Amino acid sequence: MARQEKLYQAVIDGNRENVKKLVKQSLDQNIGIEPLLYDSMIPAMREMGERFSRSEIFVPQMLISARAMQAGLTILGPILAQSEREAPLKVAIGTVKDDLHDIGKNLVAIMLKGAGYEVIDLGTNCSIEKYDEAVEQGVNIIMCSALLTTTRDYIKKVVEHYNDNNAIKVIVGGAPIDQKFADSVGADGYGKDANEAVKIVEQITATQ
Repeated sequence: MARQEKLYQAVIDGNRENVKKLVKQSLDQNIGIEPLLYDSMIPAMREMGERFSRSEIFVPQMLISARAMQAGLTILGPILAQSEREAPLKVAIGTVKDDLHDIGKNLVAIMLKGAGYEVIDLGTNCSIEKYDEAVEQGVNIIMCSALLTTTRDYIKKVVEHYNDNNAIKVIVGGAPIDQKFADSVGADGYGKDANEAVKIVEQITATQ
């Protein structure tokens, strides 16, 4: 399939109105999902993720592009729901208990949706019980986000809660978390930023 260069660039630029216009125009021209989402929009967000990882751009630019991506996904959503393509795994993401910060969580959620995953956004202040509710809905991967250092103990509790359940993988990330901490509590993965978090999910998906 061919990349839709204008759409790709509109996501890069974070131009929501242009993304919506180009998606609608393409659908009117009977251009399918593949060149729009999988050949254009997702690669654009991957490119922004790589730039973010290299510190070439920062959170505001990532959020602008992510919101443009979301504008396109809103239009494509009903079509995706009717397609035979199944999400590789169902993912739940939430900011852990006693933390109300959500910018990082929102960014990861949008990028995961753009990559084709079914995402349950649990919001902020998530208790273990809230994650359990997502598991009951068929979630395979739990993602714990945090900004406050004081949440480290609760993240450990969440990870330990699922340590005996081989069907559930727990990925952690956020400002107070690093690879050493993730390893020490037995997490299945650690994402230092949104781009890396999506890569970890893809790696886990590949082994399922």
